Amino acid sequence: MTEMTTRSPSAQADAEYVSQYDRLDDEPLSVAIVNAVAAFGNESVTELEPLHYTINTDALERLFEPRTDGVRSGGSVSFEYLDYLVTVTADGEIRIEAA
Repeated sequence: MTEMTTRSPSAQADAEYVSQYDRLDDEPLSVAIVNAVAAFGNESVTELEPLHYTINTDALERLFEPRTDGVRSGGSVSFEYLDYLVTVTADGEIRIEAA
């Protein structure tokens, strides 16, 4: 299950949005990222440019998928998507910030 919290009420320059992604859930990480960006930007998911135009979503999924010896315990990746800086951490946090 994905749990989302907003740390700032609007998408201003210093605002951020944090979503917790459950890596053992059936929802793909790329879908959780797009949902978080849409929620932060107060936009419909269908209005957003596809995430795979920005980053290789297959590689992103593989980077954070559970491994045979358990889940990855460290690491993160950051990238720009639309007008946002997206950071995904190995502990399942998705952080969206205005770029």
